[in-house]
Parts: sequence; structure tokens; C-alpha cells
Amino acid sequence: MTLRGRLTAAFLAVVLGPVLLGAMFVGGTVAAVGRDRAADRLGVAATAVRSSVSSLCQQLQAAADAVAVTTDPVRQTDVASQVVARGLASGVVVERADGVPTLRTPGSPERPWADCAQPTAEPGPFVGLAVRIEARDAAGAPLGSVWATHDLDATTVGRLAGATGTAVTLLGGSPPVAVHSTESPGTLPAVLAAAAGMSGDALGETTDGRVVRRVAPAPGQPLPLVLSVPTGQLQGLYALLVCAVVLAALFAVCAAWWLARSTTRPLAELAGAADRAAGGDLAARVPVRGQDEVGRLSVAFNRMTRETQAYVRALTTSRDQLRGHLAVLGDTLSSTHDLPRILEVILETARAATGASGGVVLLLDAATGTLVGQCGLGVEAAGRVPLGAGLLGGVAATGVPRRGRVERDGPPLSPFEPACRTYVAVPFNVAGPPTEPVPGVQPLEPPTASGVLALYDRLGNDEFDDADVITLRTFAGQAAVAVDNVRVHQEAQRLSLTDPLTGLWNYRYLRESIRREVERASRFGRMLAVLALDLDRFKEVNDTHGHAAGDAVLVEFARRIRGVVREVDLAFRQGGEEFVVLLPETDAEGAAIVARRLGSAVRDETFDLDDADGIAVTVSIGIAVFPSHAATAQAVLDAADDALYAAKAAGRDGFRVAPGGEPVMAEIPVAAAAVTPADNQPRAGGSGLDLRRPAEQSQAGGSKPIRPAGGASSGTQPPRQTRGG
Repeated sequence: MTLRGRLTAAFLAVVLGPVLLGAMFVGGTVAAVGRDRAADRLGVAATAVRSSVSSLCQQLQAAADAVAVTTDPVRQTDVASQVVARGLASGVVVERADGVPTLRTPGSPERPWADCAQPTAEPGPFVGLAVRIEARDAAGAPLGSVWATHDLDATTVGRLAGATGTAVTLLGGSPPVAVHSTESPGTLPAVLAAAAGMSGDALGETTDGRVVRRVAPAPGQPLPLVLSVPTGQLQGLYALLVCAVVLAALFAVCAAWWLARSTTRPLAELAGAADRAAGGDLAARVPVRGQDEVGRLSVAFNRMTRETQAYVRALTTSRDQLRGHLAVLGDTLSSTHDLPRILEVILETARAATGASGGVVLLLDAATGTLVGQCGLGVEAAGRVPLGAGLLGGVAATGVPRRGRVERDGPPLSPFEPACRTYVAVPFNVAGPPTEPVPGVQPLEPPTASGVLALYDRLGNDEFDDADVITLRTFAGQAAVAVDNVRVHQEAQRLSLTDPLTGLWNYRYLRESIRREVERASRFGRMLAVLALDLDRFKEVNDTHGHAAGDAVLVEFARRIRGVVREVDLAFRQGGEEFVVLLPETDAEGAAIVARRLGSAVRDETFDLDDADGIAVTVSIGIAVFPSHAATAQAVLDAADDALYAAKAAGRDGFRVAPGGEPVMAEIPVAAAAVTPADNQPRAGGSGLDLRRPAEQSQAGGSKPIRPAGGASSGTQPPRQTRGG
């Protein structure tokens, strides 16, 4: 064979070898990348499913806790009805210790249920998700169980599929069958067949090219689920590679003789670089020694390896960043109910995922029709933006996301919005209780959105694209879930700390508050006065006028307490007709002044009822001061209670100070107000009049004293409740 023949053969061998290897490498790489991306996507989806089901379990936990707070059947029924009406649970079931149900709300799903706290190996099928709370009496003896349930129907499975972006199937029975599924009828049998051969959190693949992941039950996620996504492989990939190889071979045969002598060295370099690329070294490059075909092939090879290397790096970096951001977001959502912190983490994650330089989150105040800035990163947090004004107000009013450049696409920014060049803004909806109407403010039409997530000025001066809108929609959905979860948590906390009849703090919060106030007084060397109040002969009111009238008297008495004490004071209903008031930084003399005013507020004005004449009621009060009368929280409370019994024994309608301090025995009648605050909150405080230092004033031309305004307890408090409502 001549040298040209040998060179031609060498050329063909050198060219066709790398081409075949490259085709195999590309085919295998594309297939592997498709499977890996599907597996990563299912991993993220499994995390999202666990988070969603865990959030639902936490919601049911809060609902069951709210029902289990009271052991009174009537109140349990009222609270259970409120829980179901507010959408915290589909049903509530209360069982005695022997398992016999005593309360079951209409629409509660039948057993079997999937228990959030104790997943079972039972194959199902489950028709409901449930959380069990054990109810105990004051002595700690078990009374029974409270179950909060949620329907496991096609809607619930559809929501999980929407949250994960994958097909979701709820399994039941053995062998597993689909109870509810979002799979298409054509792919469901193959998915079930693949799931039947898996256990735990395993991955599998169907015969039609779908990747399947089974999500095993676990504490906080007791449902047997199967997730699946297509692998995304290109159809006909291998046929295309074969055609490419055949065409390359024909071209090589035609050009080999003419290029044989001039391509020996470039081909050797190209072969070496191709071998390194096939071995995973995507940094391999070929020197370009001319403008002929070999030179162009070298340029193309270099461009291919460079773009492939950049693509692999971008995929790796994006995957790592996404995992990190989702981990931080998941930890924040599961570990705190601090709404500003949650929104800040969501905003930071969205900013990092899109490359924005700044952003803001705003929530709608429906009472005033304005968007209120909650947090901002890289820019100043927006102020109050009217609904429909500027970019953010327009997005909230229309519910349509927007992106673009301000000078080209508009709209004109309102004075309360951050200045920017490019933007992307997405609305989100939050389900929650209706806003109380504000006097003098015209009610608004129901808004399209209740919040806006906006990002500004992408780094590199590039504009935001449609992919950024999709990404931001995902984070906006997380923000909506976060706001809703915080509202549910706050509502459950309110139900557990307030008395539903009077709106005052309950006995549970009394134990916590007196301990805290005693510790504070001890730390700073202050005094704390405790008033124990008991309505005199209250049983006669119930026996004569009925329990409904007695409840009305208790409500009015609580209102009058709020009208006397300061905003820093705390008022509690201890039980029945017994009440307790804590007066921080108050000595026995100041407590006696407050006791006189409370006695006068009850004595001087009858308790009017709709269907009866006014009822005359008096109150007996016991006073104890820390540290004068006792050194611990329980001791000072007991001392006040003993003083209350002394006041009862002395003829009622008066007060007594616990022995050991400086008693104030004179009874000075002082008029006091019982003015309900405008917002009906159990909040205290008289602005402009210190109720500890009486400064009675006479009105011109009359002897009737001016009544101070006031309230009942301190701090941010839940709204008042009424029995049955």
C-alpha cells in the first residue's frame, strides 16, 4: 500500500474513531443527564411533598390542640365547629378513653386514617389524614383523645402534584393500587408495576421511560406516595447519531486522499483531544493551524468542548445553589413562625436564584386598600403603595405578573416604590380570615392578590426573562403558604390563651404571666400587686335569673375591669366568677386604690339585662404584694386568695390586704368607668389618667366625677371571643 493509501487509512481511522467515540459519549451523556435530572427533580419533589404534608399535619396539630384545651363538651363542640369552619381541619372526632366517640363533626372522614405522628405498616387505603391529641383532666388522668382529620381526596393529591410539578399517586392495599392519582390513564399501570417492586424511598424506571420514586411513610408524612416524571430523552437520538457517523465516514472517504499528506499532524492533535474529552477532560483544546476543513473542525471541536464544559459547570452550580436555597427555605419554614424572617429568607432565595440586585415583599392591607412593605433586600423597603398605583399596585390589582424595563415598558413608578431600571413582579394569594371593617373607610372590592414579590435590576444589566417569572411564581407560592401558616399558628395560639366568654386571659396564661412578672420584679427590685376578685353571691344570680344572665354579668364585669386598670396591667378569668388582676410596679397602697375603684365600678351601677331589671352585684377583693407578703409566684397568689376569703368573712363588698404589709382598711367610694375600647380588644390603658394616683375632678355645675377610660391587660392580644361565636 502506498503512503497516500496508508495516510488515507490513517485519516479514516483517526477521524472515524473519534466520531464514533464522540457519538457514543454524547448519546450516553445525554441519556445519563436525562436520568440524573429526573432523579434530582424527584428528590426535590419528595422534599416538597414531605414539607407540604408536614405543614398540613402541623395545621391539624394546632386544630386538635385548640379543641383539647377545654374538657367542657359544649365548648369542645363550639371550638370544633370553629376549627372546621375556618378550614383548619375537615373534621374533628372526640373519643372517650374506651374509644367511644363523644363528638364527631359533620363531614368527618371515616377510618382508616393515616396518623401523622405514628405511621403504620397498614397498606390502607387511607381516606383521611389525622392527628391525635390525648386529653387529660387537671390531675393528669387520661380523658380520651381528640382527632383532627383532613380528607384524602383527588383534590388533596392534585394540590401535592401542583406543589411539586410531578405526577403524584396515593397508594393503598397490597399489592398497591392507586387510590387517587394525577397520572394519565396510559402511564398509570406502568407506574404501579414499577412501584410494586420498590420499598422505602427507592428510585425506579418504567418501561415507557418514566422515572419513579416511592415516598415511604415517616413521622410527619404518613402517606404512601409515588412520584414520577418523564426522563426527557430525545426520540430517535441513536438513529440520528448513526446517520451522523455514516455521513462523516462518506465525507472522510471523499476528502481523505486530498487531505492525507496535510492532515497527519492536525489529526493526531484532534485525536488526542478527542480522547481526553471522551475521558472526561472537557478542558481539552485543539490548536487551529489553518482555515481549511481540519482547521474548522478544530474550531468546532474547541467550541463544542468549551460550551459543554460551561454547560456542565452551570448545571452543577445551579443544582448546588438550588439545593442550598431550598434547604435554607425548608429549615426556616419548619423552624419558625416569624413572618418577617420567613419573607426575608424567601426574598433572599429568589434574589439569588434570579441574579437580581434587590427586591421587596409587600402584603395587602385590605382595610385601607394599600400594599404595606414587609421587607427589602438591596433596596429600601417600599412604603404604603395604594392598590392600582404604580408597578406594584397594578400587579396586585390585576393579579398579572409583569417584567420589563421601566423606560421602555413602563409603568411609571409611584413615589413609594424603589427606583429601578429592570423589574419582575409576581402577585400571590393568601387565604385568611376577613379583615374587620374600619369606620369611615369605604370597603374595597375583593382584591385579585393579597401580596406582591418583586425583584429589581438583574446583575449584568440583563433583563428578566420568562424563566425568571416562573421561578418567582414558585417563591411567591412559598410566601403565600408562609403567611397562611403564620396566621393559622397565631389563631391557634389565641384560642389557647384567652377565655372565650369574657375575652380576658385564661388560667393557663395566668400561671405563665405571674411567674414571669415575679421574676421581672425580683430582677429589678420592683413590687408586684396581685388582686384576687370574686363576685359576691353569684350563685344566686344564676339560680334566680339563669345561666345566660350569669354569663352576661361576667362579660359586663370583665368590661368594667378593663375600664379601671392600666394598659400595663394584666387581667385574667381564673374560673367561674373568680378573676385575678396583676399590677406591675405597684405597692399595697396603689393596689388598694385600684381595689376601691373596682368595687365602686361594680357597686355603683347595676348590671342591666335585656329581659330583666338591673341586677345589683358586689365584689370582694383580696390583695397581696410581692415581695412583702410572699416570695414566690404561687405563694403571692395564695396570699391574695387568703385575703379574698378574709374580705368575704368580713361581710363582702370590700377588700382586704394580706397580713404582713401595710393594710389600707378604709373604704372610700370612687366612681370608675367601664368603657369598652373601640376595637373590643382585651387591651388596657387609660391615656392621660394614671389610675394608680386618683385625681378626681368635678365637672362644672355638678357633682358627678369624671370617669377614666381604660382596659384590661397589656401587650398585643388576640381578639375577644364570645360563647358560641
